[in-house]
Amino acid sequence: MTKFDFPPVLCKVFASFMRNIFSSRAFAVLAAGFFSTAFPASAAVSPDSGQVALAVARWLEQAHYSRQKLDDAMSAKLLTTYLELLDYNRLYFTQQDVDEFQKKFGSSLDDAIFRGDLSPAHEIFARFKQRVEERVASNKKLALKKYDFSRKDQVQLNRQKAPWPKDSAEADRLWKDRVEAELLQEHLSEVQIRPPDQTVVKRYEQALRNVREMEASDVVNSFLSALAQTYDPHSEYMSPEEMENFNISMKLSLVGVGAVLRSDDGFARVMEVVPGGPADLDGRLKENDRIAAVAQGDGEFEDVVDMKLDKVVEKIRGKKGSLVRLQVIPGDAADPSKRHIVEITRDVVKLKDSEAKAEVLDVDGPNGKATRIGWITLPSFYANMSGGGPAKSTTEDVAALLGRLKQEGIEGLVVDLRKDGGGSLEEAINLTGLFIPKGPVVQAKDPNGKITVSSDTNPGVAYSGPMVVVMNRLSASASEIFAAALQDYGRAVIVGDERSFGKGTVQTVLDIGRVMPFFSLGAADAGALKMTIQKFYRVRGGSTQLKGVESDVVLPSRTDNVEIGEGSLKNRLEYDEVAPVKITDSPTPLFLDELRANSKARITADPEFLYVSEDMKRLRERIEANTISLNEKDRRKELADEKARKEERKVARLDHGPLVKAQVWQLTLDDVRSKREKLEKVAYEREREKRYIDDPEEAAAEKKEGPQPPEPDPVRNETLRIAEDLISLTKQLKTASVGGN
Repeated sequence: MTKFDFPPVLCKVFASFMRNIFSSRAFAVLAAGFFSTAFPASAAVSPDSGQVALAVARWLEQAHYSRQKLDDAMSAKLLTTYLELLDYNRLYFTQQDVDEFQKKFGSSLDDAIFRGDLSPAHEIFARFKQRVEERVASNKKLALKKYDFSRKDQVQLNRQKAPWPKDSAEADRLWKDRVEAELLQEHLSEVQIRPPDQTVVKRYEQALRNVREMEASDVVNSFLSALAQTYDPHSEYMSPEEMENFNISMKLSLVGVGAVLRSDDGFARVMEVVPGGPADLDGRLKENDRIAAVAQGDGEFEDVVDMKLDKVVEKIRGKKGSLVRLQVIPGDAADPSKRHIVEITRDVVKLKDSEAKAEVLDVDGPNGKATRIGWITLPSFYANMSGGGPAKSTTEDVAALLGRLKQEGIEGLVVDLRKDGGGSLEEAINLTGLFIPKGPVVQAKDPNGKITVSSDTNPGVAYSGPMVVVMNRLSASASEIFAAALQDYGRAVIVGDERSFGKGTVQTVLDIGRVMPFFSLGAADAGALKMTIQKFYRVRGGSTQLKGVESDVVLPSRTDNVEIGEGSLKNRLEYDEVAPVKITDSPTPLFLDELRANSKARITADPEFLYVSEDMKRLRERIEANTISLNEKDRRKELADEKARKEERKVARLDHGPLVKAQVWQLTLDDVRSKREKLEKVAYEREREKRYIDDPEEAAAEKKEGPQPPEPDPVRNETLRIAEDLISLTKQLKTASVGGN
């Protein structure tokens, strides 16, 4: 879950800026976190939807960071965004439809919006509905035909960058192959709900129901979302129901399975598994997994492919203690027919399970001597935003953990920000202050070009020893601010993926009904606009937008994929720079050249990194090819090869044993609060012990032979080795300095 906060400095700046445009009542929420649309919902919009659209357009024009006028050029861009929102894979509309819409609306959508006329949105949707009805009728007939799956043809998987089919005849050819591919996928599936033809037919019937169930208000919601996303991918219009879900996303507790979902290529894709939630504790649902079907308790599975995301979420949500079963396509599956069942009991995602946590590790070195390292895992930059309940602060929690880690005699520290999507900007600034003397941490620029510098004002330093920060491409926003500041100050070595996510923007949420009182609408009627109003910049002048934070030491990783991150999003804001501000560099060098050389030598000899490199090469090849075979023999061979690779790796791991040996003690905030003297000792790979087996034969073997060794985390292993090197080099420098004196 992504957390948001209200940084006082930026609140003041933005409130002043807004008063110059409308009213000070305009400012609602300043969002400094990375937010994927976790639970979009269709909902009733005010009957006066034209006036709401006019308000959204005016706010975007006058308050969005880009200050881009909604003119003819933006009108053409909006049309494309709306068409792609409806038909994301470019399969229902034809080029003839698109040409007609461009001629009729390409330069006039802006004029219609400012007149309060949303008839173009409804007209385009009516054509889309017509095309879906036509296509479903023909696809159901195709699905009931007999196929021998002997063709050597390939079908294109992702058509988002492909041209629209030029006419209905070309669309027929495209759909014929796609229907056959879906039938083969279901035919190969190890978990079948019903016969393949019935599954595919029901899927298309569900897609048609989704479209038929869309009311006029749903069409308006979609169109206004397209309008906001035409400005940038993090701006969006939210209906009242969506706003409710947005508020849920800002809390540290909710009832459910604990997963953030996003609609992607017709699937509900898992963007994040909430730490400590039911799904996380179960261990089988992973980031990037796709949900193909949902069942309540022991009930029958319902196919949810191409189902509206709010409907999928509605089916997954439920009462505490109730069971939901998910049919999942693993995110790393080479073939979408590879599936398994995940059963999760719904529960409350407790606040403490999302808190910062730590470990004390005694890592065995090559000389036989153990090095004591502290490891802090930070799921998000959380804070108490509502003012009610007990105060929560990431900075205070980390400071408490640091105090105990120092008592335990750690020689170095690792802060793990992998998958940390961000949160409170103020907490990112304050947390940075635990590791640097007072000074500037981040810069922000508003639409007027005015730059505000946010600084840590506390001269104290909670920890001054050797420090490593590990990130990946899922680390975003506040995580990037924290890591960038430590990198700019020369305070920590950044390791992990080539770069982080690259979200360097700030959003505000405006309650349309409240800021436009002359509409005579209540706040719940008009919805809200989440809008980008600032960009972040590092203290040395570069932006985290698009470029992210580049690692000092790059480690091969399965998340290091260009398809993940700001660069993969449409209508993103570009990278730029501002003037640097003066800072005081760390007096202790980071020995980057030595760390890189040592790490490179270990990675080359580490079989786990070889596996990662092999997997990433295959993934890049699949993405580049963007096709899948319609030949059953070829597909079965691919599945068999994948199974053989897994078996070969399992045997190899048993042969070479653990690559890093360490004794580990768990440290939680409860331990700190209770002043617990003796920490709980845990297995080094304890989180990996929650592994699951998705191969039926492998699962049967494990049941017979007992648990198998957990799959290693090579990034964690190498990060510890880098921390060891940094500690050793720092000690050598101090010894040399003392000797020289």
